[in-house]
Amino acid sequence: MSYNDPTYTGDSTYTGNPMYTRPIEVRGGIRAGSKRGAFGSSWWAQRWLRTLEEFPIGARLARGRSYARRGQVMSVDVQPGGITARVQGSRKRPYDVTIRVRTISPPDWIRIRAAMAEQPIIAASLLSGRMPDNIEECFRAVGLSMFPDRQDDLETDCSCPDWSNPCKHVAAVYLLLGEEFDRDPFLIFLMRGLDREDLLGPEFRRSAQTLGGPALPDDPLPPEPREFWSGPLAALWEEDHSGPAVVPDLAAALPQQLGRFPLWRGNRELLPALQDIYRTASQRAAGLPMGPAEPPGDPAPEPRAE
Repeated sequence: MSYNDPTYTGDSTYTGNPMYTRPIEVRGGIRAGSKRGAFGSSWWAQRWLRTLEEFPIGARLARGRSYARRGQVMSVDVQPGGITARVQGSRKRPYDVTIRVRTISPPDWIRIRAAMAEQPIIAASLLSGRMPDNIEECFRAVGLSMFPDRQDDLETDCSCPDWSNPCKHVAAVYLLLGEEFDRDPFLIFLMRGLDREDLLGPEFRRSAQTLGGPALPDDPLPPEPREFWSGPLAALWEEDHSGPAVVPDLAAALPQQLGRFPLWRGNRELLPALQDIYRTASQRAAGLPMGPAEPPGDPAPEPRAE
């Protein structure tokens, strides 16, 4: 059944023209961080969108812009070989979106990982969570592509009645994926069949060590906080860390290092909101007395009556 079918009556907001169907507003939907322009600012996010635009489906991506920015996408789940999502359209029941991505075979991943580990800068960058500018060369060296390079590498399906493929619901998910790749580039590898833990093996650590610098710890952090703070770190508890409170120049420095919140659903971006909270808390803390209170002295003698 298509929106173009004059017998279609399944949509309560259907007016006879698919251009005038209105989606049901979603509370708590996933909103694009960009209000206008491109979805995602990193080179790999732009590379993903450019790949889609080079396929014949590129012109249809514009249909999903308003859905992505209005928060009509309710959930997105990236797994090896595909993405599943739920998108609220103009029907009461959300539409189910499935995007199947051709994965890279395990033998080919072995060759790609070897090519990455051979270059210490690439290995060190990936270990630190950054996407190297020249990482696509590791894929090309073995005759492969990091991103889908043919239209049949992507298969999409949506439970909506629209016959076009991709429909605006699939297009909205494509665009939001660009922003998610911006936040976590390892989702690209997961989509192609390999998660972060399997990608970054011990050979990456050995390769990165050839660049010099302090040795990376091999052992994970102990599960118990008491065990972590024992030994040499125990002296930190005995030191006096009291002193005047100083308002930091950069508010919410640690959350900023963590990056964007995954698939943010609020009307306002999380980091700017946290910056205001941190800044207010710092200013109030600066006005509080620090350290233990002064012990009271001997009471002053009462005046003697004459």
